[in-house]
Amino acid sequence: MRRFGLIGFPLSHSFSEKYFTEKFRNEGIRDASYENFPLQSIHEFPGLITSVKELAGLNVTIPYKEKIIPYLDELAGEAVAVKAVNTIRIVPEGDRMHLTGYNTDVWGFEVTLKPLLKPWHTFALVLGTGGAAKAVGYVLKKLGLEVWYLSRKPKGEKTIRYNELTGPMLQQIKVLVNTTPLGMFPATDTCPEIPYRYLTPEHLLYDLVYNPSETLFMKQGKAQGATVVNGLEMLRQQAEKAWRIWNE
Repeated sequence: MRRFGLIGFPLSHSFSEKYFTEKFRNEGIRDASYENFPLQSIHEFPGLITSVKELAGLNVTIPYKEKIIPYLDELAGEAVAVKAVNTIRIVPEGDRMHLTGYNTDVWGFEVTLKPLLKPWHTFALVLGTGGAAKAVGYVLKKLGLEVWYLSRKPKGEKTIRYNELTGPMLQQIKVLVNTTPLGMFPATDTCPEIPYRYLTPEHLLYDLVYNPSETLFMKQGKAQGATVVNGLEMLRQQAEKAWRIWNE
């Protein structure tokens, strides 16, 4: 029996366990199981690898997409450029396990974003600066958009504070991607603090949160006529990409 799972903390919001359990059942995959491994500290990770036998792959979520990297043997694919990992392939190598980190968020975000882009979508604002934001920013730049970041604690160039985002700026920035957990169940009454009244039907709001299916961030954009989308299909796409990696 091959075992797969998800690491992060907390995992009460987890999409992966339900998705893969249903996938295995629906597709008649009987030699695999999937479970959550909540780690209160990334320092618990080596113990997980040594104690859970038959572990063949892991997904990684908040807050460990960057913190996991020092524990891996190598990075592959987009993870090399993005410096954030959400998928780990585990292969026995002698008396130890060889751990390779991948980023399937890049794939999931790109294939779901591209059909939504219009000619006027040339400037994007990424809300948040964590591991998911790195994957999102990488895709946006790859697709030719200028990218800025919005953060409570700005670091680096092209990053501004929430209170520095003005109406005229928002009228120029037509793509907004929320990579923060704001609005996620159970805190459904929260959303990024931006001047939503300046949004228009030309704006695209993409929220990586998928539960609830329509976040307050999305509702505020929808009220101004903007196109809105949640992160559910992105999650499905990145999960299937992870499955292909684990079965290479």
